[in-house]
Amino acid sequence: MNDDLKLKKMTMRVQAAAVSDYNRIKVLPVTGSIGAEVLGIDLRDFDDEIIAEVHDAWMAHKVLFFREQELTKAQHVDYGKAFGQLEVHPFSPQDSDYPEILVLQSTPEKFQAAEQWHSDVTFRECPPTGSILAGRHLPPWGGDTCWANMEMAYERLSDKIKDEIEGKVAIHSYMKAFGSSISDDKKDEAYEKYPDQKHPVVRTHPVTGAKGIFINKVFTLTIDGMTAAESRPLRHQLYEQVNIPEFQCRFRWAPGSVAQWDNRITQHYAVPDHGGYHRRMERVTLAGVKPR
Repeated sequence: MNDDLKLKKMTMRVQAAAVSDYNRIKVLPVTGSIGAEVLGIDLRDFDDEIIAEVHDAWMAHKVLFFREQELTKAQHVDYGKAFGQLEVHPFSPQDSDYPEILVLQSTPEKFQAAEQWHSDVTFRECPPTGSILAGRHLPPWGGDTCWANMEMAYERLSDKIKDEIEGKVAIHSYMKAFGSSISDDKKDEAYEKYPDQKHPVVRTHPVTGAKGIFINKVFTLTIDGMTAAESRPLRHQLYEQVNIPEFQCRFRWAPGSVAQWDNRITQHYAVPDHGGYHRRMERVTLAGVKPR
């Protein structure tokens, strides 16, 4: 099957999911490959049927967007818990009153942005299932977030590359991203708590059964059994798949916006184009299982 036909068939699956019957919500795809806006829902007021429908849409579209939500921090945590246990990030700052809330903040004094494509916290034995991100203080322009569909990224690989990576595992490490921020006297303690982890290069989604590329530039060191130099050509070929526009969507934040993504089958990128303006985002993260 040629690449164009593969992409067309996957796009048709997304479109079919878009017209699936939902009794309580309305789902509008934002691209033919990834992402959908959910209408007719107040995230402060939900029940089991609504959560089940949101979950179905989430699995189908991988990233969901909600507009005009007025979530308090407590309500943000409650909504996240409706999908499973929440985890606390081991290195990044949390809200002082709600440790489950990860604070992602850029200020005029300290500009910060997650400006590389990545899946979150893959250096842990059980990387997160997904995250729910709320925009709390937004710049007047810029600061969008992009997501990429790693199932499509895998499907568009040649059969030769698929055969080459089948069964391979990659080594992920916190040191690649956070090592420079940890004092030397704390690194041994941190490494003992968070040793390097081996995960499959191609992960099988535990719910949908879809296969997707599961290495990323931020946390992946090398492919097991190869030096970093030996694995570099193959890793970079896989990394480049995320840059194909047909696999992506881009979300413009506005007051009250919330994004919910599946960390097992997507990567994301925070666009660092908001200059020195203040940008504060708050995230709750769903605990995951060991990748297979």
